[in-house]
Amino acid sequence: MTAITDLEIFARVARTGNMSAAGREMSLSPAVVSKRISLLEERLGARLFQRTTRQLTLTETGEGYYKRVVDIIALFEEAEDFVSRRNTSPRGQLKVAAPTSFARLHISPHLPEFIERYPDIELDLQLNDDFVDIIRDGFDVAIRIGELADSSLVARKIATDDRVMCASPKYLQENPAPKTLADLEHHNCLLAGAQDCWRMKDKDGKEHQVRVQGNIRSNSAEFIREALLLGLGLGFRSTWDIAAELERGDLQIVMPDYTGSSHFAVHAVYPCREFLPAKVHAFIDYLNEVYGPEPYWNKSLKRPTSGDPSHGRKKKRSSRSDSRKSPPSVQSAPPA
Repeated sequence: MTAITDLEIFARVARTGNMSAAGREMSLSPAVVSKRISLLEERLGARLFQRTTRQLTLTETGEGYYKRVVDIIALFEEAEDFVSRRNTSPRGQLKVAAPTSFARLHISPHLPEFIERYPDIELDLQLNDDFVDIIRDGFDVAIRIGELADSSLVARKIATDDRVMCASPKYLQENPAPKTLADLEHHNCLLAGAQDCWRMKDKDGKEHQVRVQGNIRSNSAEFIREALLLGLGLGFRSTWDIAAELERGDLQIVMPDYTGSSHFAVHAVYPCREFLPAKVHAFIDYLNEVYGPEPYWNKSLKRPTSGDPSHGRKKKRSSRSDSRKSPPSVQSAPPA
């Protein structure tokens, strides 16, 4: 029978890609780590790693084994934690993945209270605007924003993700605010990530997908926000990202009857486990408590209506249209 220690050694080597690094984490010499991995492969009758002088990578068999071993180790840790978590405060290292801008605006400001409430938790917060594999990379929980794809992970909604079309006064002085979805053809739309469609709903709840185009694209919410403030285009942004700018008037909502799809939300995502560690429970419950049913960033938000006298007011000069462009693709979104 394979010992749980061997599984832990294997998992650390797989995660770090280095026997020396794995050994340092477990206070073992590289020779001992190498020997235990070799014995494990011999016992299983399969090669788990491809070894070269410079690199150590998982084989296809090793990849499948690693995914299962991570769950086994997690269940083992949770089994021990389950016995004591109801009588002790949450504790241990909590590894969290979160989008950069959201973490800076809506997680970091609340950390002092969280740490004061749970002094035995050691928070390792990794910020990345790209998708991360939380199982492969050893995260306890990830904050994901938008519409989630189907997966074996568990997701808990912790806040709404309301989205609006917006632009700076500078941009709107030079480009008449759009009044219909077809008008977006004449605007420079700032794009996030691989996005080329804006998914939204109208005031009647009907969903639409609008294909847009522009000359700026970025995976960074902060970069797109700055581009909007500089008057470089029109954006479709989450209110958590631009609430302060809207309140100050640095950005203005356009076409207020069109907002983000109801499928968008802020989620805490974690591996499917029967016994969720107390530290993960504590973190998710805390964020859910802070944001509440109506997130604080929406409470002071004044949304114009299509009848607002200031909405769609005449600008200094018309936008430039390009006769070579084809009409935008506007269609009702298929049901989710």
